[in-house]
Amino acid sequence: MAKKAVPKRPTRDEFELEELGNQLVEAKQENTEVALTVWGWDERVCGRVTELDSRTRLVHVMGGGEVTKIPFLDVMKVESVDRF
Repeated sequence: MAKKAVPKRPTRDEFELEELGNQLVEAKQENTEVALTVWGWDERVCGRVTELDSRTRLVHVMGGGEVTKIPFLDVMKVESVDRF
């Protein structure tokens, strides 16, 4: 049986990954609500970054009363959410 062709995650250079990491650290430190665009997910993940686990490379986001764990390399975009 032939394997199904799975689309590959877009590659990003070190500068892009570092910038993304900086945005996540800043959001965690300032307790800012963010919307994350995640590769392969239909909807964005909204909430506050509660933990950046360097061992497992997971970003923990608390939103809607539950924690979502997202692999760092799957995070494509970080946007702050302004709530007034």
